[in-house]
Amino acid sequence: MEREDGTSVAVVAVVTERRFAQRYREFLEKQKLLDRRHRVEKMPDGTVALPVLGETLPAQLLQELRTRVAPGSTCVLTQLLDPLPSKKAQGCSPAQRLCLEVRRWVEGRGVAWSAELEADLPRSWQRHGNLLLLNEDCFQNKQWKNLGPELWETVALAFGVQRLAKRGRVFPDGTRTPAVTLLHGDHGWVEHVDNGIRYKFDVTQCMFSFGNITEKLRVASLPCAGQVLVDLYAGIGYFTLPFLVHAGAAFVHACEWNPHAVVALRNNLEINGVADRCQIHFGDNRKLKLSNIADRVNLGLIPSSEEGWPIACQVLRRDTGGILHVHQNVESFPGKNPQPPGSSKMEKEHWPYPQKIITNEWENGTTRDFRRKLLSQATKLEWQRWAESAETRIAILLQQVHGKPWKTQILHIQPVKSYAPHVDHIVLDLECRPVL
Repeated sequence: MEREDGTSVAVVAVVTERRFAQRYREFLEKQKLLDRRHRVEKMPDGTVALPVLGETLPAQLLQELRTRVAPGSTCVLTQLLDPLPSKKAQGCSPAQRLCLEVRRWVEGRGVAWSAELEADLPRSWQRHGNLLLLNEDCFQNKQWKNLGPELWETVALAFGVQRLAKRGRVFPDGTRTPAVTLLHGDHGWVEHVDNGIRYKFDVTQCMFSFGNITEKLRVASLPCAGQVLVDLYAGIGYFTLPFLVHAGAAFVHACEWNPHAVVALRNNLEINGVADRCQIHFGDNRKLKLSNIADRVNLGLIPSSEEGWPIACQVLRRDTGGILHVHQNVESFPGKNPQPPGSSKMEKEHWPYPQKIITNEWENGTTRDFRRKLLSQATKLEWQRWAESAETRIAILLQQVHGKPWKTQILHIQPVKSYAPHVDHIVLDLECRPVL
């Protein structure tokens, strides 16, 4: 068996003479100690190794094997560094194997197995090397609490990992700290590689979304050579690193207020060889002192990055402007008619100089209705409506921040992932230029 990082998982085995192997097997099976996931192996000296569960066996049990189960036999422990999966294990899915192992372990402790316990086993998980991260909707039955930490060791063994953690809901503390509990193992640090970029982080302290890979790949392909970027919600470097490593950005100002994420970000910049092209700004980005510096601004916060819009406008270059990448979760309920832009109370209250807000026409006469036709046919109407509303409001902010009109243009609307039923995570690419 191999872990996801390609290294072998060592398995403990009992070694004895071939003529005693069947007696050993029957005894270990009866004691719920035989590891059914791996094959019994013949050793070079003719002895037989029987894989067992756990990291060791007590000396008293080994003595019982030698004297009572098979008198006259020799009995030693060894580690199989490259164990072969059993035929039964090869035919089982990970979920089936987990159910088999946990049920055997539970029943071995005198607890009756039930449909309720089986339904409470995990059906999905994330794997980070030798750490498995379970979802919050499993092992919730009260019976699990009475089984002690050995339960988590059994689950880890069933998956062939060394560490086990369980996620909860993300704390609404502004830093999006994950409520993750380490169940088995001594630390939560893991490494994940996306598109050749190494991300190291502590899963108990920092978020990592596999669903953002399409946006990280897109960011990596943007023409950023020679440009200065501001990443307002840098985290562990989800987008900061693709901008630097693949998109060729000259420099990135990375803003982050989660201290655990900052530790990971600093480390990730170093291990990817781009630390000299990035400055970390630790703290609340709404108090950021930067201005008139950015060719691009990334606003990678969901469900909304709206609180960062004013500072994004502030950091754009006054002479040439730049591009904003604005993340948002947008609802799209069937049968619900979205409001047209400008109809909400908030938008009406923030429309002080409508005659000076230039959002619908550029020098070539391209109108908003025409640009809407240019957007992908796959773009939902709700996405377009939100993008046009955001464009209008950001144009107002730009005028308020810089004291003169700016022109804006929707370049692209990029779907990232489905966040929940009828809720889509999208990114608006908005070009913003001062009117000269």
